[in-house]
Amino acid sequence: MGMFDLTGRVALVTGGNGGIGLGMAEGLASAGAAVEIWGTNAEKNAHALERLSKHGTKVNARNVDVADEATAVAAMQAAIAEFGRIDACFANAGIANRWKSFLDIGGADYRRLMAINVDGMLWTMREACRHMRARAEAGDPGGSIVAVSSMVSDQGSPRNQDYAASKSAVLGFVHGIAVEFARYGVRANAIEPGWVESDMTGALHSNPKFTEQVLSRVPQRRWGKTEEFAGIAVYLASDASSFHNGDTIRIDGGYSVY
Repeated sequence: MGMFDLTGRVALVTGGNGGIGLGMAEGLASAGAAVEIWGTNAEKNAHALERLSKHGTKVNARNVDVADEATAVAAMQAAIAEFGRIDACFANAGIANRWKSFLDIGGADYRRLMAINVDGMLWTMREACRHMRARAEAGDPGGSIVAVSSMVSDQGSPRNQDYAASKSAVLGFVHGIAVEFARYGVRANAIEPGWVESDMTGALHSNPKFTEQVLSRVPQRRWGKTEEFAGIAVYLASDASSFHNGDTIRIDGGYSVY
């Protein structure tokens, strides 16, 4: 078995029916992992399942609203029953309420964003850690927790403060998990994407003026692509990252250093 061969491993990707989540799920499946994706859109789930099935590994799509604690707990238990184990958990599901003035943040939109981006991350990673700890106590240690944050977690993000705050919270969870669960062979890391062309950013990358502003700060002079997150997913799910713990990995084309 090669360093990046995931044959026999099981990965869970929330928000795995599109965007960066689907890019990661495809990378995992292509490396041999069995993959379960969670999403709330049945049509997108079915389309993603069709794409993932082409890689020849066992795949499953489940309709899950991660913001609901009981639903997330039950879904994790169902996934474990379906596959027997979860070796890598990618907490990726998230939404954005962009371009609201800070003075207008609040109400139902704000509460929903926090429920998905913060609470949903918590329920997902908590239950994955519970499973991985139990496995370790039974003599089978190991596991990888990966949360998708954002570069706006440590940059000024006007008219986007609620999203930035939610992605900063993700890092607090990851750092604490990395320390508490290392004794069980579990590692936790975060990914910070830059400007990536996806459904979430559709209105932005189709705006010539905005694109010009963004690309002027990206040394590679282009938007990122969702499939460019396949490699980091495989790395973090594989033994190649066995001593990589508590880190935040930026994939932004150099935006943050330019």
